[in-house]
Amino acid sequence: MKKKFLATLLSTIMAASLLTGCGGTSSSGDTASSGGDGVQEITWMFWDDLDATQDLISLGYKENVERFNKDYEGKYHVNVVTTNLEEYYDKLNALVAAGETPDVFIVSPGPQLTDYVAPGIAAPLDDYLADGWKDTFTSDAVFTQQTYDGKIYAVPLNTAAACCFYNTKMFEDAGVEVPTNWDEMLTACDKLQKAGYTPITISAGTAWCLSMVAGYLCEEEGVDLAKLADGSASWEDGKLEAAATKLVELSKYFQPTAAGDTNDVATANFYNEEAAILIQGSWAIGQINGENPEFEANCGVFQFPGCERLIAKSDSLCMSSSTKCPEACAAFMKYFTDDTAQKYTAEVGGKIPVTKVEYDASKAPAQLAYVMDIFENAKGTFGFYNESMPTTETGSHFDDTMVSVFLGDMTPAEAATDMEEFYEANCR
Repeated sequence: MKKKFLATLLSTIMAASLLTGCGGTSSSGDTASSGGDGVQEITWMFWDDLDATQDLISLGYKENVERFNKDYEGKYHVNVVTTNLEEYYDKLNALVAAGETPDVFIVSPGPQLTDYVAPGIAAPLDDYLADGWKDTFTSDAVFTQQTYDGKIYAVPLNTAAACCFYNTKMFEDAGVEVPTNWDEMLTACDKLQKAGYTPITISAGTAWCLSMVAGYLCEEEGVDLAKLADGSASWEDGKLEAAATKLVELSKYFQPTAAGDTNDVATANFYNEEAAILIQGSWAIGQINGENPEFEANCGVFQFPGCERLIAKSDSLCMSSSTKCPEACAAFMKYFTDDTAQKYTAEVGGKIPVTKVEYDASKAPAQLAYVMDIFENAKGTFGFYNESMPTTETGSHFDDTMVSVFLGDMTPAEAATDMEEFYEANCR
């Protein structure tokens, strides 16, 4: 099943492309086109406000834009369309449906990328990568989630993993050891709570944050998404129910406002030292250190207890198939993977580079070394649950179901039945 509007998007874009020049919409919403002096104007859509953010990764992207515009002054110029993460895909889809697809846009691998590849919204990039650009990446494996029928439709920018960040001072004060299994996690949370600390800060207001924890718990219980998709396994086999029961058990240690807190608020609770643990991706390192640089020394990282594999992902860039300025787009995208950008990714942003660039590990955030160590000791990786299911709708349904369990609107057993019924109706 695909979103209904996707069936008509390609024809809409093709028609609209006849009416527009280079670019989709500018930051003010106007149609971008070739400048009066022959400058090719393009647009890039991103899920953060580059003029207001303190997130170090986002600020690095802002530098990429500024470098590109300076280096190509008089030839190319990129205008940035920004929004927030929660609204990003809705606004991007609205632009696509209106025939105003940004020339370049950021996307997560998995069904969300598929939504732009399947109807032809995203352009294949192989011809541009063939000029030696592809050889700068660590291996062909970094393109696995961006490849469809042998063609590459997106370029990865970095690698990150979902981990548990913790306040080392709070752990020490409460006499807590880093947990390595589920029982130790609950014991640690109980000790932190008795010591007067909020054990965990998390967002249920941003459903994928809570779903990320549920994904780890499903992994621990042996849920097999591939078998669930082909019908050889059932959501009602007890595994999801057990995982959802653990989620409820853990939730008694969440901050009282978790139900309404956004991802940014939940993360702020951690770097403002209002909670001991933040379960979040290592992309949060840039946000944590950007907002509170002094906290870096007291920020430790551990793998989600009981899981041998890691949730890992990469942000990626797509080029619109309807752009009138593909060469400008490709040139702009290369600025995110050149040595300057990738060194910044590691040394400032705390994410793992996707290219062969050499960087100074002593300059990188301390948390990056912890994450690298976790990667090296993990027995594999898997994707976000909501990005590993057959469609974006299915992933959203899983997210919403886990929030319902957390809120008490649905029991773990009811959640399992609900997911099985959804799969039967929509995925098999």
